[in-house]
Amino acid sequence: MTTTEQNIDNKLIPILEQVSDPEIPVLSIMDMGVVRSAVLKNNKVKVEITPTYSGCPAMDVIGDDIKKALKDEGYEVEIDLILYPAWTTDWITPRGRKALEDYGIAAPLSETADKEALLGNKRIVKCTNCGSTNTRLVSQFGSTACKAQFQCEDCLEPFDYFKCLK
Repeated sequence: MTTTEQNIDNKLIPILEQVSDPEIPVLSIMDMGVVRSAVLKNNKVKVEITPTYSGCPAMDVIGDDIKKALKDEGYEVEIDLILYPAWTTDWITPRGRKALEDYGIAAPLSETADKEALLGNKRIVKCTNCGSTNTRLVSQFGSTACKAQFQCEDCLEPFDYFKCLK
């Protein structure tokens, strides 16, 4: 999803890009694709956000961080949580995918590849340390519910994989 599809006022983009995902601080909420719209009218901003999954505990923090960032710039703020359509990992920007990899979390694969990797049928998740795909699933759940734990068979490093959600 691009910023034009998201209906985000260009004046607000630099501010929102400074708001980090509290669980993955190297990612902005813009790179995660959780901001659906941010409309500015008469110094009031209405921001619509979508959780990465329906039970995501970070959404309250994200909402508070958005309010603080915009209020610091002199805006009045209203936050709305939008559940439909559901967030998808397709909304993570290319910059966000690179930031995930650099941080040590393998970026999500396609839906079909994800199932193969999470069922242990294919070794296609790339190690964030050495780049090998000689990796194995350790646990369906990693540091958060949206991640799985993998280990590289070559360099032996453990790493998280961000599960593909559609």
